[in-house]
Amino acid sequence: MSAILRETIRSLLEREEARYAAEHPRSRALFERAQNSLFRGVPMGWMTEWPGSFPIFMSEAEKARLRDVDGHVYVDLALGDSGALTGHSPLPTVEAICRQVRKGITTMLPSEDAVWVGEELARRFGLPYWQIYTTATDADRFAIKLARMATARDLVVVFDGCYHGSVDEALVSAKDGPRRAQHRQVIGPPPNPASRVIQFNDIDALEKALAPGDVACVLAEPAMTNAGIIWPEPGYHEALRELTRAYGTLLILDETHTICAGPGGCTRAWVLEPDLFTIGKSIAGGLPTAAMGLTQELAEILTTPPRGIPGKHFGIGTGGTVAGTVLQTAAIRATLGEVLTEAAFEKMIATATRLADGTATIIDAHELPWHVNRLGCRAEYRFVRQKPKNGEEADRAFDEELDSLVHVFMANRGILLTPFHTMVLVSPQTTVEDVDLHSEVFEELAGELIA
Repeated sequence: MSAILRETIRSLLEREEARYAAEHPRSRALFERAQNSLFRGVPMGWMTEWPGSFPIFMSEAEKARLRDVDGHVYVDLALGDSGALTGHSPLPTVEAICRQVRKGITTMLPSEDAVWVGEELARRFGLPYWQIYTTATDADRFAIKLARMATARDLVVVFDGCYHGSVDEALVSAKDGPRRAQHRQVIGPPPNPASRVIQFNDIDALEKALAPGDVACVLAEPAMTNAGIIWPEPGYHEALRELTRAYGTLLILDETHTICAGPGGCTRAWVLEPDLFTIGKSIAGGLPTAAMGLTQELAEILTTPPRGIPGKHFGIGTGGTVAGTVLQTAAIRATLGEVLTEAAFEKMIATATRLADGTATIIDAHELPWHVNRLGCRAEYRFVRQKPKNGEEADRAFDEELDSLVHVFMANRGILLTPFHTMVLVSPQTTVEDVDLHSEVFEELAGELIA
């Protein structure tokens, strides 16, 4: 393996950050001005995690491209961390939104589109009943509520390094104990988040966590994504389903990110059988929307006393008055019906495969101690040779300086990666030329690191 000197990384990082600052004067000025009105100078605090000492301020986004206020154009491989998995402003979704806006935005009533959406979600993911929310965090939060209601238990099992938005029960780390936040500046949960955190792919740890009989649900991604892509080992999902059933625990699968695996996510591709299913971000083309599915058996429990609440009062304590709107269901119908189709996923996965294979070829040619992982149209490279099998191993593998260098180096050459890690997403609008540009820039970086 080629040796990469820490001094080389730091020297390149200093050079690239200076170039970034010099080439983005308007973004820098807006960031400084925003300090007077926006907390930390941005509308959401995590926006400061983009490359450089200040974030790029965007001017417009279209298809798989972004333009910033300084006039730079980027190949967008972040795609809103899946929110723009469709590409930016896909025409069928935009047209549906515009039509519906003129006819009403929020009415607290269902529409015909809502019926189509429920039927399509059931067809794709296999669960018969659905509810529509505003964010995936909401969907996960209410899935947990329903699991607690159905089981008369409180605890939730999550996996170290998991991603479930800002759900309190998931903002815990096995390393620091259940009352600490995860690594990298995640704002912590309340003092008692009522969860047990274990390592992914550890069947013994899973059974030990479930054995006391006090766990309402396991909340999991089919494959982990927030700690880098971590695949389930052979037999893990079978054990997860068998053990949850054996101990009377419900299984929630969150496919907000793993929808990248295909039009039915990992649940359809791997023939998984969750009790509850959640998804968000991508299903409405970027309009804030999410969905939760549940099985026939669970639906019956939740509508039958004493565990369930019968009749019209069932929805109290879930959702909100701007969840499940006519605007959201119009956007979902257009996006699932005309944008995130079977054919679109075939194209996306083929393009992502080209990017991952090209990156792996460069890594091998330069004998770098790195690896590439891909799940559908999502790919990620990590700065260790062996692929981590759980959140603990992924945390140890994280190299903050190298991660920062890759992001700013790419941004200075017209490519945006997801700010939180070296992950790329491919949309239906991403071209072969786009991913080949990534390979060209990655080759340049590799050459400088080992020169």
